[in-house]
Amino acid sequence: MVKAYGARRALDGVDIDLREGETLAIVGPNGAGKTTLLRMLATLHRPTEGTLQMFGHDLPDQAQSVRPLLGYLGHDPLVYLDLTALQNLELFADLYGVPDPRERIEDLLDQVGLLPRAFEPVRTFSRGMAQRLGIARLLLHRPVLLLLDEPTSGLDAPGAALLDRVVAGGISVVLVTHDVERAVQVADRLLVLRGGRVRIACGTSGLDPAAFRAEYEREIA
Repeated sequence: MVKAYGARRALDGVDIDLREGETLAIVGPNGAGKTTLLRMLATLHRPTEGTLQMFGHDLPDQAQSVRPLLGYLGHDPLVYLDLTALQNLELFADLYGVPDPRERIEDLLDQVGLLPRAFEPVRTFSRGMAQRLGIARLLLHRPVLLLLDEPTSGLDAPGAALLDRVVAGGISVVLVTHDVERAVQVADRLLVLRGGRVRIACGTSGLDPAAFRAEYEREIA
């Protein structure tokens, strides 16, 4: 796939194949194309060249068939500050067509530790609490593929532990992170991007996190 902005290629010939139940971590320096790739998978960007197919659907032409299967979480939890935690999840449940959502919402609020504050506006929450609500939003419609862009940014310890459990739960995940050693620990495969191109693609089985970090730093130097 290629994604170009004028003469600049944010992605230049990236080819990935994600397997069911696998976690793929994408690492690289700032400007490497990581977020651009993730946003293409999230159907938010259109490839300039090449093809993108997910769940048997061609993107972006069949994006409406794919979006209900995706859960996207980035730096911004994508929740409304003036609504309560409960109202936020009720709104997203309606958008996703979640049937009989009240039990699902209460269960998720309990999982993220926010059930006692369900009726409070999000603007009263700490950054970590808002991110935990973002995790609840992410999981609300039971997606089969999670797209995570630096999801631990601003996340508190309970939220980070919850997110680790989600990633380890057998669901397919594409994770963008700057934490190379953590990527080795949580992912099945690694993709190192630099200048919009794949520099390293490998599995993590038997890979030493510190040794890989040293190889990564040599590659991006």
